Amino acid sequence: MKNKFVTHCLMALTIGLTTQGLRAQQARNPVIYADVPDMSMIRVGNAYYMSSTTMHMSPGVPIMKSTDLVNWKIVSYAYNTLDDVDELNLNNGKSTYGRGSWASSLRYHKGVFYVSTFAGTTGKTYIYSTRNIEMGPWKAVSFRPSLHDHSLFFDDDGRAYMVYGSGRIMLAELNEDLSGLKPGAESKVIIENASSPAGPDIGLPAEGSQLFKVNGKYYLFNICWPKGGMRTVIIHRADKITGPYEGRLALQDKGVAQGGLVSTPTGKWYAYLFRDFGAVGRIPYLVPVTWDNGWPIPGIDNQVPDTLDLPAGKSYDPGIVASDEFSRKPGARPLPLIWQWNHNPDNSNWSLTQRPGYLRLTTGRVDTTVMLARNTLTQRTFGPVCSSVTAVDVSGMKNGDCAGLILLQKKYGWVGVKVTADARSVVMVSAESGLPVEQERISLNQKRVYLKVDCDFRNGSDKGYFYYSLDGKSWKQIGAMLQMSYTIPHFMGYRFGLFNYATRQSGGYADFDFFHITNKISNNK
Repeated sequence: MKNKFVTHCLMALTIGLTTQGLRAQQARNPVIYADVPDMSMIRVGNAYYMSSTTMHMSPGVPIMKSTDLVNWKIVSYAYNTLDDVDELNLNNGKSTYGRGSWASSLRYHKGVFYVSTFAGTTGKTYIYSTRNIEMGPWKAVSFRPSLHDHSLFFDDDGRAYMVYGSGRIMLAELNEDLSGLKPGAESKVIIENASSPAGPDIGLPAEGSQLFKVNGKYYLFNICWPKGGMRTVIIHRADKITGPYEGRLALQDKGVAQGGLVSTPTGKWYAYLFRDFGAVGRIPYLVPVTWDNGWPIPGIDNQVPDTLDLPAGKSYDPGIVASDEFSRKPGARPLPLIWQWNHNPDNSNWSLTQRPGYLRLTTGRVDTTVMLARNTLTQRTFGPVCSSVTAVDVSGMKNGDCAGLILLQKKYGWVGVKVTADARSVVMVSAESGLPVEQERISLNQKRVYLKVDCDFRNGSDKGYFYYSLDGKSWKQIGAMLQMSYTIPHFMGYRFGLFNYATRQSGGYADFDFFHITNKISNNK
């Protein structure tokens, strides 16, 4: 009897360990714990491609690739610069924070990849196309007006459309070369009130349209936000693209919403959606989809699962962030695709060749704030915790110059070096109050200094910590903890950034030796 009991215990332990092992090998939601909002996704053969919103960043509309829906890598961008206007160039005191290009639509039609987007900054709709989504080149066309949250759609008869709008969903036909709306074909209302399946008391009307055709039926995904509720998935279906459409509330859990459908080569279906998650940004989720009487049903028992029947994520680095030594082999890209500039760069004032092995940022003008400084080079932060470290040679900085490492959002914080009256100081500046305030200043008597920023997003804490070191080994915290806050004016999760700007005279430079990023923070956090 005793031996049987021991055997049963061992079996139970073995089953438990096996179950834990299987869970460890499964993917978990969120599939990317970083700011990757407004996803649009397609599968071509065994490869998945996804585009996303990066608004005021340049290059823009990142294209990511995966073979398992979980591990993604940036392989391209739809454009290097969206347009040449003061707002996008950070010129004449103008900026386009929170604007730039918004929700994109990614499609594959007759051997050609298409990415479309729109911009309130310019009032235009943009369509980019290529036969090689990873290598390009991309062809660009643009036209007015700016079609809000549109979905590009190629029907079986070869006609091309855009479905767009907020609350009232519209259908517009494009001309044959996609360079504009088809002459004489007026936009049609296809759903008068797309929010109605979620009830009468709506705060955010239905938007984020994504249109699909499955087994001869048209399926339109939207998001809305009932007052006092959460972001909600609405699905409409019709037998014709022009309607009539019938709709239903499809998912209401954790605020996971906005996206569309993708299928695997083996016939499984998923909804790709995202969730507002505080200062880290809007993070992607995958939700299993079953079909019932011709309707896609997202979720398991109407809920978003924590684990997925997909391969596990490989590491903290999902291919959209990475360390960089700033050393380049001949023929290599100047900057890996994980980097984006804050607004359009001034390419005459940054270099990886003037001092090989270093990123040199040179000031080309005088600015009043880091928010208007050109050539701030950024990467995403990510959760649950992350840290970045850089070393900077400040011997080329001039009086009034500021250079360092920033957590970039409207309520930013940075640690770096200021030069005042030919004296260098390590400073920490916080804009948590809405205005920049120098929290601490320490005299610096050497030309090289190490800077570090920690981010703690656990349990929504959203805290940033700043450090400096004189030798890269012994670290001292400086200034105040930054209570990070996701703000609508910027509409983006916090980013790490390397910057240098002048407040008195141009021509100074800062040399950044490396940028290291990890998924660990200091032991005392």
